[in-house]
Amino acid sequence: MSFISYLINGISLGSIYAIIALGYTMVYGIAKMLNFAHGDVIMIGCYIVFVLMGSFHLNSTVSIIAAIIGCTILGVVIEKIAYKPLRKASPLAVLITAIGVSYFLQNLALILFGADTKSFTSVVHIPSIKLAGGNLTISGVTIATVISCIVIMAALMIFIKKSKSGQAMLAVSEDKDAAQLMGVNVNKTISLTFAIGSGLAAIAGVLLCSAYPTLSPYTGAMPGIKAFTAAVFGGIGSIPGALIGGILLGVIEILGRAYISSQLSDAIVFAVLIIVLLVKPTGLLGKQVQEKV
Repeated sequence: MSFISYLINGISLGSIYAIIALGYTMVYGIAKMLNFAHGDVIMIGCYIVFVLMGSFHLNSTVSIIAAIIGCTILGVVIEKIAYKPLRKASPLAVLITAIGVSYFLQNLALILFGADTKSFTSVVHIPSIKLAGGNLTISGVTIATVISCIVIMAALMIFIKKSKSGQAMLAVSEDKDAAQLMGVNVNKTISLTFAIGSGLAAIAGVLLCSAYPTLSPYTGAMPGIKAFTAAVFGGIGSIPGALIGGILLGVIEILGRAYISSQLSDAIVFAVLIIVLLVKPTGLLGKQVQEKV
């Protein structure tokens, strides 16, 4: 039962990585930018929930909705201030700017909340499920995380395929100039992409801190890097790739931590990524990058 338990935990962690990876893969697929500040948006969302529940004593549902709205607005503001002026700049300039925004958000959190690690109260109140005569327990957080991932992925795919805004995203991802000639508002579409990705980051952050109940200004840094790894692993620019990459990465990390070394679990994750990219440089679903967002 230990292996099954580790596998379930890996799928749960991978589902969080997949939700975060959506922000990276959507922004890259549409705006061709790598938003390395995405992990810190996760942290901001967690602090919003932490403050609203701890200081203002709001219930978890209201706090989560406020975090989603706050992160959505933050994502749009970051895009407008930091990235929009760099649309025609070199990728290196965008990368440096993204790192600068990341450090700005981390230091802002340090000033506002201090460097001490806070204890995060889980917002998931689903009871655990016991299987196999009580030998296998699936926590409520795991259930909520996996269900959230499936629902988000399905809703996002339907949104992109069926809605006008989703079709505009597809058009911009293929050719910005041609899309603009066809009447698509490119600026609005890119802003919408950042808004959706940042809103999803808030959900992922809350699930992450519910599963691992600690919070600090650096909470989103490593999960953000691993989620980017998951996006590259699955084929950055592909929504199904983000899901597959996230799940595989989570399972590899948990199994590596359990059976090889907990200290080397991060190294194992990145080593597997290197091997995959050597064999298939575009990622597992790399062929879909130019066909899907």
